[in-house]
Amino acid sequence: MFHIYCPHCAEYREEDEFHAKGQAHIVRPLDPDNCSDAEWGNYMYFRPNPKGLRHEIWYHSAGCRKFFNITRDTVTYEIKEVYLIGQQPQFTADAL
Repeated sequence: MFHIYCPHCAEYREEDEFHAKGQAHIVRPLDPDNCSDAEWGNYMYFRPNPKGLRHEIWYHSAGCRKFFNITRDTVTYEIKEVYLIGQQPQFTADAL
Protein backbone atom coordinates (compact mmCIF):
# COMPACT_ATOMS: atom_id res chain seq x y z
CA MET A 1 0.00 0.00 0.00
CA PHE A 2 1.24 3.48 -0.76
CA HIS A 3 0.10 6.93 0.30
CA ILE A 4 -1.22 9.77 -1.85
CA TYR A 5 -1.02 13.41 -0.85
CA CYS A 6 -4.38 15.18 -1.00
CA PRO A 7 -3.83 18.90 -1.72
CA HIS A 8 -7.23 19.77 -0.22
CA CYS A 9 -6.76 17.88 3.06
CA ALA A 10 -3.03 18.76 3.10
CA GLU A 11 -2.01 15.28 4.24
CA TYR A 12 -1.00 11.86 2.97
CA ARG A 13 -3.74 9.22 3.00
CA GLU A 14 -3.84 5.54 2.01
CA GLU A 15 -4.49 4.78 -1.65
CA ASP A 16 -7.75 2.97 -0.84
CA GLU A 17 -9.35 6.35 -0.13
CA PHE A 18 -8.86 7.53 -3.73
CA HIS A 19 -10.16 6.66 -7.19
CA ALA A 20 -8.55 7.49 -10.52
CA LYS A 21 -11.03 9.19 -12.86
CA GLY A 22 -9.10 9.30 -16.13
CA GLN A 23 -6.83 11.54 -18.14
CA ALA A 24 -6.48 15.20 -17.12
CA HIS A 25 -6.30 18.27 -19.39
CA ILE A 26 -8.63 16.97 -22.11
CA VAL A 27 -9.89 19.82 -24.27
CA ARG A 28 -13.64 19.76 -24.97
CA PRO A 29 -14.69 20.41 -28.59
CA LEU A 30 -15.38 24.12 -29.16
CA ASP A 31 -18.74 23.49 -30.85
CA PRO A 32 -20.10 20.14 -29.63
CA ASP A 33 -23.48 20.68 -31.33
CA ASN A 34 -21.78 20.59 -34.73
CA CYS A 35 -19.45 17.62 -34.10
CA SER A 36 -19.96 14.49 -36.12
CA ASP A 37 -20.74 11.28 -34.27
CA ALA A 38 -17.20 10.08 -34.99
CA GLU A 39 -15.64 13.29 -33.60
CA TRP A 40 -17.79 13.18 -30.47
CA GLY A 41 -17.08 9.46 -29.99
CA ASN A 42 -13.34 10.09 -30.28
CA TYR A 43 -13.57 12.86 -27.68
CA MET A 44 -15.63 10.78 -25.25
CA TYR A 45 -14.04 7.35 -25.47
CA PHE A 46 -10.64 7.23 -27.15
CA ARG A 47 -7.52 8.19 -25.24
CA PRO A 48 -3.85 7.54 -25.88
CA ASN A 49 -2.33 5.06 -23.44
CA PRO A 50 1.43 5.64 -23.60
CA LYS A 51 4.05 4.27 -21.23
CA GLY A 52 5.65 6.89 -19.03
CA LEU A 53 4.35 10.19 -17.70
CA ARG A 54 0.59 10.63 -17.51
CA HIS A 55 -1.59 13.40 -16.06
CA GLU A 56 -4.68 12.02 -14.34
CA ILE A 57 -7.69 13.26 -12.40
CA TRP A 58 -8.16 11.62 -8.99
CA TYR A 59 -11.02 11.79 -6.50
CA HIS A 60 -10.66 11.60 -2.69
CA SER A 61 -13.77 9.48 -2.24
CA ALA A 62 -13.29 8.52 1.42
CA GLY A 63 -12.06 11.93 2.54
CA CYS A 64 -12.82 15.45 1.40
CA ARG A 65 -14.61 14.20 -1.77
CA LYS A 66 -12.76 16.67 -3.98
CA PHE A 67 -10.96 16.23 -7.30
CA PHE A 68 -7.30 16.99 -8.03
CA ASN A 69 -4.63 16.07 -10.58
CA ILE A 70 -1.67 13.71 -10.31
CA THR A 71 1.31 13.31 -12.60
CA ARG A 72 2.21 9.62 -12.48
CA ASP A 73 4.74 7.38 -14.23
CA THR A 74 2.76 4.43 -15.63
CA VAL A 75 5.85 2.20 -15.74
CA THR A 76 6.97 2.60 -12.12
CA TYR A 77 3.65 3.86 -10.68
CA GLU A 78 5.65 6.66 -9.04
CA ILE A 79 3.68 9.84 -8.36
CA LYS A 80 5.78 12.79 -9.54
CA GLU A 81 3.46 15.57 -8.35
CA VAL A 82 -0.01 16.39 -7.08
CA TYR A 83 -1.68 19.65 -8.08
CA LEU A 84 -5.09 21.32 -8.06
CA ILE A 85 -7.57 21.34 -10.94
CA GLY A 86 -6.91 24.43 -13.08
CA GLN A 87 -3.16 24.42 -12.44
CA GLN A 88 -0.60 23.23 -14.98
CA PRO A 89 1.80 20.36 -14.25
CA GLN A 90 5.48 21.00 -13.60
CA PHE A 91 6.47 17.57 -14.90
CA THR A 92 5.80 16.94 -18.59
CA ALA A 93 7.36 14.62 -21.14
CA ASP A 94 8.98 17.67 -22.77
CA ALA A 95 10.50 18.84 -19.46
CA LEU A 96 12.21 15.50 -18.79
